[in-house]
Amino acid sequence: MSGQGVPSGAGSLNEALARLRLDGAIFFRSEFTEGWAYESPAAADDLADTLRPGSQRLIIFHIVASGSCWISLADGERHWANEGDVIVLPYGDPHQMGGAEPATSVPIFSLLAPPPWEALPVLRHGAGGERTDVVCGYLHSADPLFDPRLRALPAVFVVRPPEGPAARWVRSSIDYALAMSSAAPNADPAATRLPELLLVEVLRLHLASAPAAERGWLGALRDPVLNPALAQLHAAPERKWTVAGLAAEAAVSRSLLDERFRQVLGRSPIRYLTEWRMHVAEDLLASTDLGVAQVARRVGYESEEAFSRAFKRTHGRSPSVWRASTGDPGLVSA
Repeated sequence: MSGQGVPSGAGSLNEALARLRLDGAIFFRSEFTEGWAYESPAAADDLADTLRPGSQRLIIFHIVASGSCWISLADGERHWANEGDVIVLPYGDPHQMGGAEPATSVPIFSLLAPPPWEALPVLRHGAGGERTDVVCGYLHSADPLFDPRLRALPAVFVVRPPEGPAARWVRSSIDYALAMSSAAPNADPAATRLPELLLVEVLRLHLASAPAAERGWLGALRDPVLNPALAQLHAAPERKWTVAGLAAEAAVSRSLLDERFRQVLGRSPIRYLTEWRMHVAEDLLASTDLGVAQVARRVGYESEEAFSRAFKRTHGRSPSVWRASTGDPGLVSA
């Protein structure tokens, strides 16, 4: 892809997301009562082929209709989500979900009849305490954005739509999905393209703060020079990257790599790395209970002070102040 072929301007992200091809949606409800926890296998291989014949991977998303819950991957790190939040697993990784109270985790398919389903299932599980409602969905896409080898997105992230039209639209989508599955169990919300539209809106909100989103970032994922370099940066932002080291990983010259970053993304490789680290840090501060020092190490800073200075240069506030004003109030004290 040539630099001239990469869209630029503020509308490029919206235009690129509008071209995403998403299909094979399944939408169903889960009703959990404290205490509860379950574990789900990777949405790949047999599961993906069952839910969407011919596919090898699926995108999973969970919309918290009421209550609150956590989700974690193999590292055990818990990301918390509250009413109105949307949890996305873009590569369908194995995960666990649960509520505030301790509970033994059980396999999700022990709670459901095996697919295929004649009607959209309602998953009910828990010990009878406070209730959390979740709308679950599966989608398929062959777009590089969802290629697990590239890992252009975090393995799991939580989107909190800001107050305003976006939050109201997500809320109305949740209400519609719940109403359809309650009033007409055989109805298929996927027929309305609601899951696809909802995921695109959630991705737009998440990627709005991604570095170079306004310069055709999604197009850069298809660039033969940038693709392998971005894959390395995204997979290991904590590494002490140099342009020479990154060029070696991408099997191109240092000068060519630097040129492509500037031509397509409008910034040097090291500036992109710094901005990507801040993007990852935002997600960790907003949805996990990791301390600031732990977040600093996750994104490649040896000291909390150095990370705090870099974060403040980007956001105008220290990580702790940003978390207090933007993240989950329950995580502020972490």
